[in-house]
Amino acid sequence: MTESSMKKLASTLLDAITDKDPLVQEQVCSALCSLGEARPVETLRACEEYLRQHDKLAHPYRAAVLRAMERVLSSRASELDKDTASTIILLASSEMTKTKDLVWDWQQAASGVLVAVGRQFISKVMEELLRRLHPGTLPHCAVLHTLASLSVANAFGVVPFLPSVLSSLLPVLGVAKQDTVRVAFCSALQRFSEGALEYLANLDRAPDPTVRKDAFATDIFSAYDVLFHQWLQSREAKLRLAVVEALGPMSHLLPSERLEEQLPKLLPGILALYKKHAETFYLSKSLGQILEAAVSVGSRTLETQLDALLAALHSQICVPVESSSPLVMSNQKEVLRCFTVLACSSPDRLLAFLLPRLDTSNERTRVGTLQVVRHVINSAAAQMEDKKPFILSSMRLPLLDTNSKVKRAVVQVISAMAHHGYLEQPGGEAMIEYIVQQCALPPEQEPEKPGPGSKDPKADSVRAISVRTLYLVSTTVDRMSHVLWPYLLQFLTPVRFTGALTPLCRSLVHLAQKRQEAGADAFLIQYDAHASLPSPYAVTGRLLVVSSSPYLGDGRGAAALRLLSVLHPNIHPLLGQHWETTVPLLLGYLDEHTEETLPQEEWEEKLLMFLRDTLAIISDNAWICQLSLELCRQLPCYDEAPQEKNFLYKCIGTTLGAASSKEVVRKHLQELLETARYQEEAEREGLACCFGICAISHLEDTLAQLEDFVRSEVFRKSIGILNIFKDRSENEVEKVKSALILCYGHVAARAPRELVLAKVESDILRNICQHFSTKVLGIKVETKDPALKLCLVQSVCMVSRAICSSTQAGSFHFTRKAELVAQMMEFIRAEPPDSLRTPIRKKAMLTCTYLVSVEPALDEQARADVIHGCLHSIMALLPEPKEEDGGCQKSLYLETLHALEDLLTSLLQRNMTPQGLQIMIEHLSPWIKSPRGHERARALGLSALLLRYFLEHLRVSALVPFHNLGLLIGLFSPRCADLWPATRQEAVDCVYSLLYLQLGYEGFSRDYRDDVAERLLSLKDGLVHPDPAILFHTCHSVGQIIAKRLPPDQLISLLLTMFEALGDPEKNCSRAATVMINCLLQERGGVLQEKVPEIVSVLRSKLQEAQGEHVLPAAQHSVYLLATQHCAAVVSSLLGSPLPLDSHTCMLWRALAVEPRLAAQVLGLLLEKMSRDVPFKESRAFLLGRTPDRVATLLPLSATCALFEVMSTPAAGPAVLELYPQLFVVLLLRVSCTVGVQLPRNLQAQERRGASPALATRNLEPCSSAVDTLRSMLLRSGSEDVVQRMDLEGGWELLRTSAGHEEGATRLASGPLSQGHG
Repeated sequence: MTESSMKKLASTLLDAITDKDPLVQEQVCSALCSLGEARPVETLRACEEYLRQHDKLAHPYRAAVLRAMERVLSSRASELDKDTASTIILLASSEMTKTKDLVWDWQQAASGVLVAVGRQFISKVMEELLRRLHPGTLPHCAVLHTLASLSVANAFGVVPFLPSVLSSLLPVLGVAKQDTVRVAFCSALQRFSEGALEYLANLDRAPDPTVRKDAFATDIFSAYDVLFHQWLQSREAKLRLAVVEALGPMSHLLPSERLEEQLPKLLPGILALYKKHAETFYLSKSLGQILEAAVSVGSRTLETQLDALLAALHSQICVPVESSSPLVMSNQKEVLRCFTVLACSSPDRLLAFLLPRLDTSNERTRVGTLQVVRHVINSAAAQMEDKKPFILSSMRLPLLDTNSKVKRAVVQVISAMAHHGYLEQPGGEAMIEYIVQQCALPPEQEPEKPGPGSKDPKADSVRAISVRTLYLVSTTVDRMSHVLWPYLLQFLTPVRFTGALTPLCRSLVHLAQKRQEAGADAFLIQYDAHASLPSPYAVTGRLLVVSSSPYLGDGRGAAALRLLSVLHPNIHPLLGQHWETTVPLLLGYLDEHTEETLPQEEWEEKLLMFLRDTLAIISDNAWICQLSLELCRQLPCYDEAPQEKNFLYKCIGTTLGAASSKEVVRKHLQELLETARYQEEAEREGLACCFGICAISHLEDTLAQLEDFVRSEVFRKSIGILNIFKDRSENEVEKVKSALILCYGHVAARAPRELVLAKVESDILRNICQHFSTKVLGIKVETKDPALKLCLVQSVCMVSRAICSSTQAGSFHFTRKAELVAQMMEFIRAEPPDSLRTPIRKKAMLTCTYLVSVEPALDEQARADVIHGCLHSIMALLPEPKEEDGGCQKSLYLETLHALEDLLTSLLQRNMTPQGLQIMIEHLSPWIKSPRGHERARALGLSALLLRYFLEHLRVSALVPFHNLGLLIGLFSPRCADLWPATRQEAVDCVYSLLYLQLGYEGFSRDYRDDVAERLLSLKDGLVHPDPAILFHTCHSVGQIIAKRLPPDQLISLLLTMFEALGDPEKNCSRAATVMINCLLQERGGVLQEKVPEIVSVLRSKLQEAQGEHVLPAAQHSVYLLATQHCAAVVSSLLGSPLPLDSHTCMLWRALAVEPRLAAQVLGLLLEKMSRDVPFKESRAFLLGRTPDRVATLLPLSATCALFEVMSTPAAGPAVLELYPQLFVVLLLRVSCTVGVQLPRNLQAQERRGASPALATRNLEPCSSAVDTLRSMLLRSGSEDVVQRMDLEGGWELLRTSAGHEEGATRLASGPLSQGHG
């Protein structure tokens, strides 16, 4: 860019500086700065020229240009030539002093330009500024401000000019009357002093190393005199603070004798201001500088001021600190700096003042004092070296304070002490113990809703600070290593330090590793020299037990295992290699899980395996016995931690199992029985686990000890004592018995199978029964304690499982099996049928599951009782609880349901035949048809499970028929339309399994997949939809699949079962049954000829029972479908219906007329039936001379009634026309033959009684029924005129009588002939 174009661009930008939009102004300034970065000299000259030429430009815009210049100069001043620098200096000086009034924005900008140039051209700037100082005249405030700023920005350049500056300024100090001017003078004197002090402190780099403090001392003292004696008395707070700020650095430049002379007035003067000012930072800062000056000159006067100083400073440090106020925080730092100065000069006086204040109970006083103590420990270490015992002893009362703020302060003091060797002194151990105590505090609760900007409260809690302190002291302070190791080990076992285990373990791991690096001798612990340390057995037991709850206390499991691993040389010399391999595996397992996902039982088993392997490697009976003793001693430590105590019992059992000394084993088992807290459920369970694990190696001794305990004085005395308190004795005695029963159960479950069978009935069950005292086992007392019941159930369950899992189970004859099953069923029946409150039901069913598998087999009645009782106990429960109703309740429900499933499959397994399967389904059948949806859903789910189990375990040795297939499919398939979606899905699964069972019985392999049957699975999606149209379409498809795969011999049983479903209270299922029946009849009806009478009979009976309006149309369609394939059989079957015809039978006859071809076929068959038999039979009268009675025969009479029903249907019209001649002739002949003919006697009686509401109301008299049928035929054939004429002439009545019959026939005969019928 050429110079001219550059100048043009700068000019354009400068013209835009006057834009009214502040954003535009800012962008212009940024552009100018960018231009200045590239071409600094040209840009600065353009700015200077612009301001010179635009003299009238308003000061805000001038300030903007000057600020842009300052930004360019701050980085590019070194590129200026002298002429340009001079021009800019003159411009800035002019701009700064153009007006005498204070226009701070403009003058500040100009001052900034001068300061920026002054970093490179200090002489020229100072020359210009000195030119602005006129003797006897107050200087411009901006000039003072610029001189002050330059003193800080370029001390080496300004300080040589200071004598000249001061000589010009000091004479006019007295003339300054305005506070603003005085404040400017104070600021300048402060900066001059600071610049001078910086210069003097760095003389080795100063341009004139000969400069001394004396060069400024006289002038500074003159200024001090005015500031302190005159201006400090001002009422203006701002001025007073400005004076104080200046006095701090000025005090360092005062002559020593003058400072000593002024201190008695200066210090009280400053201290007095603490009461006048709320923000005291500047006071404290200045006071610290004055104290440093006084100490540097060896002031003796300071001693006399100490009491007042300490009191004032202490009151400042005790002010509560608000972290939101930076000045308050800064004030604290400056006050502590003052204490540091005093600690270095008068340590004894300082401690004599501070330490007694630690004994006060006032929180602020104690916290503030502790802050000072911590600070002086750190900042005046040399002076405090010989004071360590006094400081340590003074901490006695603060250590007892329970206030959290005090605690935080104490922890911080102890941290400082650790870094400076205090904890190595006598009394230092108390400090370490205090830190550990605070680490053991329970974690603070998080606030409900912390603000977005708030700090984490846990990070500053006493516990969090203590944990960090302990770790830092252990890992970063080398001198503490020999103090903390092995001392920290003694905090591992006491209960009160449980909360501190994680930080303790982490610190000890680090310390141990450092010791190992130092050599084996340094690492091995000399227990003789450290009597207070826990033994290796105690450490092993403690760390192993706390690892059972690995995520408590910020992951103490991993920390404990790491410490255990690193301590292996101090535990036992043989463990190194094994623990180095196994502990990382345990830690890896914890890393893979979280507190929520960790399978607790599996984790505990891993730890017990670790213990077993450890004991096997050690293989030292004395060591193992000592460990078992220590573990028993630790039991009371876990009274408040039931889960860990339970695990400790398991560890004791594991350790005793590894011991070879039977005396030790029995002694410890006896002590455990005597000291156990039987009221605690977890403890009873833990004790039982201990005995079970011990029995793995010591079965005989374990059983013997249990019996010895019951016979012992201790047991009898405890029972006797409890009996004194009748209100509580029964319950507490039963708790002891519960524990003993559980012990026997666990012994049976854990002991070697080959040994336990011999003991099951003679020892284990005998004692279980004795303690339970139930009537079923010979004792007439029934317990009311549910815990005792549950223990019995659990123990019997474990015994049964032990028997089942034995290799000798097949030859074992369990004589008490039936009694125990009966007892379990009694427990199940005693549970409330509508709610699930305890696991007794679940455990009892699980027990029955194992008992069923043991010989001898249950008789049929017992099996039926078990199935019925368990189903009744579970199926009637209220619907499955939701998650929000309680996760435990839902879990118990699911576990109980699984127990029922296991029991039913176990029972089915004992009879894996079609008959056995049907028996199971028959038990479920009432629940499958239940009016309650949740009961149906459960029943279908169980059925699907049983069918899957049967299919998976199907073993067909010969091709045999699955004789109950149709029955079962008929039971399940209508449920495909159940109101509950889950039930619909399960129903399809049931049908699917049944079809594959049939294929299995036909000889197909288990892995064979049938395309037709597989289509069922694809239909399940259609059953999810609640739309009835989709549902019933899907049901039709299911029916088609069934029809294709059902053997012919099963079809009738399927249909008959389906007909039963027509009366299902669930209307959807009833409809589904009709859909499937008609589908089956359509697809497979051709093979049913022999079964037509049975089908028609069942249909008729179901029509009388069924309530749904959908049943009749469906039944009509069924008859129609049958008739299309077996017309003669259907007609014959319907003719067998009793007379008079009921309304349902009439409707079935009418169904046969819906299709002309079928109607013609039916009419033809009926005409044939009418002609096959004589219309009547004569019966002789008993009295001589009487003419015989004519009694109508049934078949022609039934056919006549049937013809009437068929021809009463409009759809029969074409068929009637087709057969008109035959119909007319046969019916007219029928009319003629039945004149005067009587009904059979049984029908006469019905006629007299009157028809029932379900029967048709038509006249059954033979001639009348024939006339009615003839009339109906004429109407259906289109001969309405003939019928009307006969009605008008009374022709029909004539036909019915002997006298008028011929006349009636004559009148009728004219009608058809006139209509043209042949």
